[in-house]
Amino acid sequence: MLENRARDGTREPVLLGALDADNIGEGHRKPLAFRQFILKINSRCNLSCHYCYMYEMADQSWRFQPISMAPAVIDAIARRIGEHARIHDVAELEVILHGGEPLLAGPELIALAVKTIRRAVDVGTQVHVIIQTNAVLLSESYLRFLAGLGVRVGVSLDGYQAAQDRHRVFANGKGSHEQVTAALRRLTTGRYHHLFSGILCTIDIRNDPIATYEALLEFDPPAVDFLLPHGNWSTPPPFRDPESMRTPYAEWLIAVFDRWYGSTRVETDVRFLSEIIRLLMGFPSRTEAVGLSPARMVVVETDGSIELSDILKSAYEGAADTGMNVLRDSFDAVARHPGIMARQLGVSGLSSVCRGCEIHTVCGGGLHAHRYSDATAFDNPSVYCLDLFRLIDHIRRRVAHDVAMTRSER
Repeated sequence: MLENRARDGTREPVLLGALDADNIGEGHRKPLAFRQFILKINSRCNLSCHYCYMYEMADQSWRFQPISMAPAVIDAIARRIGEHARIHDVAELEVILHGGEPLLAGPELIALAVKTIRRAVDVGTQVHVIIQTNAVLLSESYLRFLAGLGVRVGVSLDGYQAAQDRHRVFANGKGSHEQVTAALRRLTTGRYHHLFSGILCTIDIRNDPIATYEALLEFDPPAVDFLLPHGNWSTPPPFRDPESMRTPYAEWLIAVFDRWYGSTRVETDVRFLSEIIRLLMGFPSRTEAVGLSPARMVVVETDGSIELSDILKSAYEGAADTGMNVLRDSFDAVARHPGIMARQLGVSGLSSVCRGCEIHTVCGGGLHAHRYSDATAFDNPSVYCLDLFRLIDHIRRRVAHDVAMTRSER
């Protein structure tokens, strides 16, 4: 619901529709405190992944960012997080060190960020820190260092060798599978397994879904997140024809769901799928990918500029901008930004098409960035609408059958 065009044809973020105190969605009469802070501690990367929304899509602002955060920016971030947590009596918050590739920032800067933030937050607030890495640099010494800091590690891996090396490559085109799997073995087979927070896997429907899932299981991940490739109605994702009734991503995810859900033991948490089950059971979502729970995350770039979800960079240049910076603005001020509040509207924030759909409380309109079109901004269903409907309907039928069987056995 954000976007307008200036006289020169450029896009300016504006709110389409009122956002007064009585229009903040089901039960929300004021902006909600942030619970997740994504810090782009380093703005460059040592891989050149073909689908990367940071470097390969509409917004190219990374080119003008400092390579790494300066200590003054880290100090400001820590101070802002500390005051925000105190004002809102936050019991727990999550800091995600991100990039680019965050390990390129180096141990000294990472330690400075973690220690400074923890010092700035009151004793009553628990700070969970995760570093999301491509794992190319995840050496034994880095693991020992991260263990000493109490930082958990999330790794991006797209599956078996051919799947990983299809997109996640170095600038010279060489695949990264060998380095990443070696790093994962260091992380998962020894004394550092407790640091492992899970695997992010971006879907390519040309990769075999079962082989992909089972390749990830080899590393005993506590959780796996399957990510739909970023795209929208004006720049469709690969193999998702907006004019077609085909549902290739649903078919891929249904194969994974049937393999995961049908297992005789709990192998891992496949978050995207387990969140859909939670929503079908009447529980709130814990992710922006599905459901209507309000967004409670914010992004800080290396220069201290504060952004909405960084995935919005896939839509258009400046889509994630707030015009604010930790060097001068509080997170409370950011929480009142129309772009943040628009993602806390619940049902009121959905398009009319979505509100008329029987599964809108489960789908939630899909990821906000995936709704964009040049013609109508974000006032649309997800470009993955048909895939999401088919996937959710399949999961609903499968779970409903099992619930009915359980009741009949009583």
